[in-house]
Amino acid sequence: MTAWVNPGAKERQRIIDETRTVAIVGASPNPARASYFVMTYLLADSDFRLFPVNPRATEVLGLKVVPSLADLPEVPDLVDVFRRADELPGVAEDAIAVGARTLWFQLGLRNDAAAQRAHDAGLNVVADRCLKIEHARFHGGLHLAGFDTGVITSRRRDR
Repeated sequence: MTAWVNPGAKERQRIIDETRTVAIVGASPNPARASYFVMTYLLADSDFRLFPVNPRATEVLGLKVVPSLADLPEVPDLVDVFRRADELPGVAEDAIAVGARTLWFQLGLRNDAAAQRAHDAGLNVVADRCLKIEHARFHGGLHLAGFDTGVITSRRRDR
């Protein structure tokens, strides 16, 4: 199997711009976890309605947590995944089953078979990217630090 190829920047921006609801699979009430940090940003700096998903938690950042995607009160536009790579195929199947439009694997998460399965089922798929970083990139949240150039490089421009 060939490696999964992520959509380009314009396609990722379109996905984010069309998203209204986000299910955070692996949402944690622990402030040291990446999912907590991402949820904090999304609650403060996006218009997304968030649905934390975790079978071992009851509340994260004041939001009621549901144990699975099947328990959500509505179909999420985007499923943002904070789980181990070996769990991604199961999450992909769950996202397909609930009718999500996009499956998003967070930074460091990649499973090409799960990505291809979701893609073949009609979902947009993004792997090994942070929804918080991408949202900030496309909505002006990184410009103060000088990163909103659209080009990431350490090479200096010729003067």
